[in-house]
Amino acid sequence: MKELTKAEEKVMQILWGLEKAFTREILEQFHADKPSYTTVATVLSVLEQKGFVANEMLGNSKRYYPLISKAKYSDFAMSNVMGKYFEGSLSRVVSFFADREKLDINELDAIIRILEEKKEED
Repeated sequence: MKELTKAEEKVMQILWGLEKAFTREILEQFHADKPSYTTVATVLSVLEQKGFVANEMLGNSKRYYPLISKAKYSDFAMSNVMGKYFEGSLSRVVSFFADREKLDINELDAIIRILEEKKEED
C-alpha cells in the first residue's frame, strides 16, 4: 500500500464518510480552502490509479467508492509512523503522547483499561 498525500487523504476521509459519492458531492464537503472541481477530479483519478478507489458510471457521471477501508489504511499509516519515529515501539508512542499532550485522568484511565483488557485476552 502507498502512503497518501495530504490532498489524497482529505478526499479519502470524505469518501469514507460518504461511502459513495460523485466529485461534486465530495467537493461540497470541503469547508475551508475549497479546491477546484478539477483538482478534486484529478485527486480522484490518482487515487484510482493507486488502487484506493474505483468508480461506477451512472449516466455520464462517475460515482466513486473506496476500495481500501479506513481501518486498513489507519493500520498502515500507524505502522508507518511507529516505524519511522518510534522504532516500532508502542510504549514509545504512548510515552510520547503522555509527555507532550495534556492527557486528562479519564483518557489515562481509558488507556489503562484497554491495556488491561488486552492483557487478559492474551
